[in-house]
Amino acid sequence: MIILPIIGAFMEAVGTILEKKVLKKRSLNCRNYTVFSFLAIIIVMLPFLYFIWHIKSEALLLKNILRFAFVIIVAIVANLLIFYSLKRKNITEFEPAWIMQPLFTVLLAFIFYQSERNWMIVGLALVASLTLVLAHIRKHHLVFDKYIIAAVLGSFAFSIELVASKPILDYYNPFAFYFIRCFFILIITYLIYKPKLKDADGRSWMYIFLIGAMWVLYRAIIYYGYEKVGIVFTTTLFILSPVLMFVFAILFLKEKPTLRQIISTIIILVCVVLAILFGKTY
Repeated sequence: MIILPIIGAFMEAVGTILEKKVLKKRSLNCRNYTVFSFLAIIIVMLPFLYFIWHIKSEALLLKNILRFAFVIIVAIVANLLIFYSLKRKNITEFEPAWIMQPLFTVLLAFIFYQSERNWMIVGLALVASLTLVLAHIRKHHLVFDKYIIAAVLGSFAFSIELVASKPILDYYNPFAFYFIRCFFILIITYLIYKPKLKDADGRSWMYIFLIGAMWVLYRAIIYYGYEKVGIVFTTTLFILSPVLMFVFAILFLKEKPTLRQIISTIIILVCVVLAILFGKTY
């Protein structure tokens, strides 16, 4: 189970960098890219739908349908905010706001779910998250223009969505849950924005489908982790994602790390290792 969130963190890091690359295109904005990305996700999942479709009867209860509707609405808002920010900001400007998501997720899970109140894991998650945020705030000063505010709000919205998903995840296969979520997001955003497929060229579509495949695996791992080991423990391991972005920037973008960033990375890795050693085991 431990290796899966680490793979998911890798998917998130690579997917975010690729999304920034695609959003550099002038013809793409947060609205049409949202529609295109969810179209790609649906197409990627369609061949496997027969094998992954599993929904329990409890999912059809009115209260659970309303919960799912809330998840879908919040997810639409979160995606639009994040893509709006990522379109205008480079990774080093965007990342300090985006990395607040693990902190938001841990705090919300701690507040709403008694089963998530493992003080050891919560403490390690908070230390790792705050270390990551502080390292970047001092580096980039987090100037709160409208794009950074959008990224912070998007991070918070994603945290709400993820935490709100937990009560209904038991009624779905993780892939089926993600497919339904993405299907309704695609339908709603298409009806609102009605973009043209030609807004993205062939190379952009290639990246969009690759990113879509990554997000499918990433979300399935998150949902599976939430079910098996809880939100806080899974989120603690996913904090590795910004660390991987940091490593990729050094290796492939030839960026030079500061001493503060190096220390932050070491602290985060220690927190993740301790969470694995002292956290829940299933």
